[in-house]
Amino acid sequence: MRPRIENSIGDDAMESCGYLKFTDDNMKSSFLQSLSTMRKNRLFCDVVLLVENTEIHAHRNVLACVSPQLMDLFSTDAGTLNGGPTAASDAKLPCYRLNGQITKHGLMYLVEYAYTGSLEVPDEMIRDVYLAAWQLKIDSVVKECARHLVSELEPDICIETRSLPGIERNRRFVQEVDAYIAKNFHLVSETAGFLQLPCVLIEVLYQTRQEMSLVAECSLGRLVIDWIRRQMTNEDVSVSSLLERSHMLYLALDNSLQDCADLPPGQESESDLVQDYKRLVLKCPSNKKHRKALKTPGRPRMILYSRDIGDRSDAADAAATEMDWSLVGCSKLSDHSYVALVTLNGNLARLSIQLRLNIPTTPSPINTPDVMSTSVSRDEDLDECQQPELFCEVATMSGAKCGLGVAELEGKLLVCGGYDRAECLRSVESYCPETNSWTQQSNMGEARGRVQIAVIEGTVYAVGGCNGTTELDSVEYLSKADRKWKKMCKLPLARSNAGVCALNGKIYCIGGWNGQSGIKQCDVLKPEENRWFSIAPLNTGRYQAGVTSYGGKLWVVGGSDAWNCIGSVEVYDVEANQWTLGPSLLTPRRGCGLAEYNGKLYAVGGSDGSHSLNTTECYDEESKCWIAGPNLTSPRSNVSVAVVQNRLYAIGGFSGKTFLSTVEYLDAATNEWTTFVPQTSANIDSLLENSLRAALQNVRSSSSTSSSPDHLSGNGGANESTFKPIHTALNNEYNRQQHSPKAMAAGKQDILFASAQNSAKTALLEDEQDDHDTGDLSKTANATKTAQENSISLLQQLAANKCTEIATAGNHSS
Repeated sequence: MRPRIENSIGDDAMESCGYLKFTDDNMKSSFLQSLSTMRKNRLFCDVVLLVENTEIHAHRNVLACVSPQLMDLFSTDAGTLNGGPTAASDAKLPCYRLNGQITKHGLMYLVEYAYTGSLEVPDEMIRDVYLAAWQLKIDSVVKECARHLVSELEPDICIETRSLPGIERNRRFVQEVDAYIAKNFHLVSETAGFLQLPCVLIEVLYQTRQEMSLVAECSLGRLVIDWIRRQMTNEDVSVSSLLERSHMLYLALDNSLQDCADLPPGQESESDLVQDYKRLVLKCPSNKKHRKALKTPGRPRMILYSRDIGDRSDAADAAATEMDWSLVGCSKLSDHSYVALVTLNGNLARLSIQLRLNIPTTPSPINTPDVMSTSVSRDEDLDECQQPELFCEVATMSGAKCGLGVAELEGKLLVCGGYDRAECLRSVESYCPETNSWTQQSNMGEARGRVQIAVIEGTVYAVGGCNGTTELDSVEYLSKADRKWKKMCKLPLARSNAGVCALNGKIYCIGGWNGQSGIKQCDVLKPEENRWFSIAPLNTGRYQAGVTSYGGKLWVVGGSDAWNCIGSVEVYDVEANQWTLGPSLLTPRRGCGLAEYNGKLYAVGGSDGSHSLNTTECYDEESKCWIAGPNLTSPRSNVSVAVVQNRLYAIGGFSGKTFLSTVEYLDAATNEWTTFVPQTSANIDSLLENSLRAALQNVRSSSSTSSSPDHLSGNGGANESTFKPIHTALNNEYNRQQHSPKAMAAGKQDILFASAQNSAKTALLEDEQDDHDTGDLSKTANATKTAQENSISLLQQLAANKCTEIATAGNHSS
């Protein structure tokens, strides 16, 4: 007998040893065919699937090979009879009843696929097969069904497709369907499927027709969604309650929509119309007291959201949150009427939005002109108090992160490190309030999550933290002279989630986490000596506490002792080297931000151990206790705060569902948190230019694959054809907004395009060499400068309505 040859021997070696190698190419097909024949004749079947009133006999091994869901079911529940021993004709076989969205026909097609590897499904059955495959986790079939459904989308069936149960779990499919709906929304909004969706009736009041003419439809839709979200999440209002009556809203000082029922009495905007609405609301038994309402702005405003329809984060949690409360499509039906398709907590619904002019009962001392009935040819004709204000979203960070170090540096907000999911970061970026933009800075030497930073005389210190695997004892500083990160003396004890702040020219590191528990140890760094010294320990070991200097002392607020959230507060007297207990928080919280703002101490956000918090607390010096402060717009745990240019910023954090890249600030004028920042006229011009640059780059990048005459001709020159798509978009928007024949006769359309063209050309000159004559360009620039100065209001309208549609780049610059 020949000795056995190990499997590691190659094929040639096996042949040389006298072995025969043979592969039967027909084996696979004949094997599957035999299995299929046995199933149809119920030979050797060992399982029965029950769906509706139908029994499907099959083999567990075959089904388990194609469906991970059935594999788990058979493995953990082998031999269990679901539906009773008499549910199947053969009571000896284990039976499994499949519920959910699985239909008889859908399952039969999938069983056939399992035995043949082939799927032939008529169009009318695609949805059933898709839902069954999704529930059984047969990814290959899910992918093909989704691809087919998207390829066959038509306006009259896309709402039905978008409403498929379980579709929200397939994010990519939802994105493609939403993109189709957004592109064809005018047609979709006329279909029976759309009109049969539940509809929330909204009326939005404005005090001037000028404001009504400046409304950006997409921004309006998102503002309404924000209002509905507050009602459903904060006030526990159901969708059915929202459908009971029409809701009259107004734009408040914090740029949020609020219910007119809560409009403070005595305002000039409390007209007869509003008073009638208040009486109507009082008759509604389900009416609840909403949050404290604010006054209306004194000047016309327009709100610009920077997100595009269909724009989704790559992060699964962020995508889930965005899609649960999203604006799928929005269109203008008439001058003051809009319709939108939205998702409210994941459910499709319609919004019917009507703009109404609210004429104050008492005439306003400001005589705001009616720009829809009178022609305004020059900005000089309007007083400053009559000029519309533009509010844009506060620009987001380069990525979502929490546990990050933040501080004010030279009038800007500096953000260092943090972590995004499991990855700790080295990145550093700064936010400029004047331009509402972020700029990347030099990276730190080490990745640092759960870190805090402090600044002394322009030098930034990053203390401890975590690199993703271990707590750090290293410290580095950003040199004011050469703007490079350098190492300095190490901490006496490695730690993360410590409180770090500057006081009297020294850096304090309070408490923290060393991998086992909250620690009591506190240390102080004297930069001139490059040494750490220990000070009196905390009375209670804690980490994730809010730490800052206030009234010449160190305040440590909340935190965690590794088991519980802490509500206690400790105050450190530098001279006495002693910790004493301060007034306890109203709500124990860990991961909150702590900062002094306008002479008061604010504890912002955090977590109570089970939920991320949107509440804030303010320490009242007179009563020596904490009082409730204004709520954040979003819950934020592990949030960082800093005061920059008289604004208290809350940056990043974890909402309870997703890591956040967003930023909000406490508006001193309204004492409310907001995500919108006012823009100056210069910023409006810059916003327009950036949007044109992004749109132009988008056109250029697609020119090689597009045969459309609207794209670049390929010569790379900044000629008339380069701007044709932009020209068309701007002029269409301009024509849509023009209501005065005199304005059209004045030729402002040409002025506007000249402004746009010059901005785009200026952008191009930074990136490539243009052989246009410099003198001609200078003349064009001078002529256009006058046009821009005389067209600020038109540029504002354009920015509000078109920038979100043509801009593809974000607010970051490198």
